[in-house]
Amino acid sequence: MATDRLGDMRLFVEAAALGSLSAAGRKLGFSPAAASARLAKLEATLHTRLIDRSTRQLRLTEEGRLYHRHCCIALRAIEDGEAALQASQGAVRGKVRISASADFGRHLLNQWLDDFIRAQPELKIALTLTDSLSELLHDDVDFAIRFGKPENDSLIARRLAPNWRVLCAAPEYLARHGTPRTPADLAGHRFIVLVTAAGPLNEFHFVSGGKRSTHTVAMDNAWETNDGALARTWALAGVGIARKTIWDAAADIRAGALEVLLPDLVESEPGIYAVFHRNRYMTPRVRVLLDFLVDRFQRSTAEILAGLPAPLASASSKMG
Repeated sequence: MATDRLGDMRLFVEAAALGSLSAAGRKLGFSPAAASARLAKLEATLHTRLIDRSTRQLRLTEEGRLYHRHCCIALRAIEDGEAALQASQGAVRGKVRISASADFGRHLLNQWLDDFIRAQPELKIALTLTDSLSELLHDDVDFAIRFGKPENDSLIARRLAPNWRVLCAAPEYLARHGTPRTPADLAGHRFIVLVTAAGPLNEFHFVSGGKRSTHTVAMDNAWETNDGALARTWALAGVGIARKTIWDAAADIRAGALEVLLPDLVESEPGIYAVFHRNRYMTPRVRVLLDFLVDRFQRSTAEILAGLPAPLASASSKMG
């Protein structure tokens, strides 16, 4: 049987990414038996075990982790070479892999991607939604859209737009429980808290007269979720007070479905960034999507954020 080393490498990398050999096989069009046979053949060729089969979950051996790192480099180099060739021929096609937060990705970004694909019909999108900060270095994405600038020298962050967070609640909730007028009034209220891999985002910061204050939500009495879109759904249903980025809450605020609480105490925050690997070649298909998003954010900032509660320092400059 002819050896398809490249195909075996793709299967191995997909299995590591998906945490399942059978799932990787299905993605690449192999039956579970065929996928298992291909992995066994690869391990026999390399004279080493790549995956530890003694656990119920797929786990790479030390040798597997080493080989996986080099496989990713090799596969990315092949993909970059094909993209460079396409660029020299004036073609922009293939798949762009991006990551974004759940609420923003499901609603605003998804609408924008529809417009983008209509203009670039030969491109395809792979969109991963997560509210946990991605390390990117280990993720199979070309770039991520993040609320905040990551502190990592191996990554490049390009600012796309301003951003800040607001406390908000449904009119139904405020009619039942009252509207807090000061941070001290938050005591006793019900909250919806987003939980990430780094822990719960249960500290709310306020600024007044140059002084910063914090309210910490007791998690015992909070509704919690790792999905920002679900947090929005709960807030709209009147479950409690949620802290949302202004981009995620803007449409609901304008529609009157959510009301901003303590609007004069909003704290300034870092903006929205496109984050990508410093040492990775930016293919034409990735660049064309990034350029599209830069333009869309620039045009949408004034349309979406105008007139909404904002940090005092941003009130006059958020349209810039």
